[in-house]
Amino acid sequence: MIERPARSWVRFLRDRLEFRVLAAIVAAGAAIMAFLQVSDEVGENETALFDRAVLLWFRDPSNPADPIGSRTLEESMRDITALGGFTFLTLATVVAVASLLFFRKPRQAIVFAATVGLAELSSDLLKLVYDRPRPDLVPHGVYVYSHSFPSGHSTLSAATYLTLAAILSSLDPRRRYKAFVFTLAILLTIAVGVSRVYLGVHWPTDVVAGWTLGAAWALLARVALGLWRGETPASPPQT
Repeated sequence: MIERPARSWVRFLRDRLEFRVLAAIVAAGAAIMAFLQVSDEVGENETALFDRAVLLWFRDPSNPADPIGSRTLEESMRDITALGGFTFLTLATVVAVASLLFFRKPRQAIVFAATVGLAELSSDLLKLVYDRPRPDLVPHGVYVYSHSFPSGHSTLSAATYLTLAAILSSLDPRRRYKAFVFTLAILLTIAVGVSRVYLGVHWPTDVVAGWTLGAAWALLARVALGLWRGETPASPPQT
């Protein structure tokens, strides 16, 4: 009498957790482990040479204060970095949530808003925990006011764009559409992260940590969407 309900719950969870949801759980765990690995190496100062080398790669060897490329490229990088900023992503989140509610997708709207909010909160808290100074090798190309690790722009852009891609891809069964929205989301996320290093406001490992943290939140959002499918199914039989 005790084992049968237990087996029923196991069967219920097995049916509930599709392969894609299980894959998202595993991937989220891997992303969190990657973040912890990067943070551990940063804390032990094992990434100093790598950080300096990559940061200076984006600079004129004869004048480290001058980023490589033309002034137009430098200004373009400032425009790109704004795509991962708090103001732009807040506006994008409001528009996306309003659009999802308009098209009667309340669970997607709730998950998306919660993911962006939690990603922002986690980034702010972790900056306080790690308390890493901003790069001091080169002048900063834009104004900064918080700690360096992890990159908030990289965290938020990954969480926002990847979660939005997951939601949009779920609305259209075509594989080419799914590939398109995820490719676009990944390219935007990468571009924002690279712009932070180019402008000298983040160490490369700040950006990598931000990407892994944001990806973890996006994958957890995918899990939430997979588990929350409209109405909750009936409880398994208790006999």
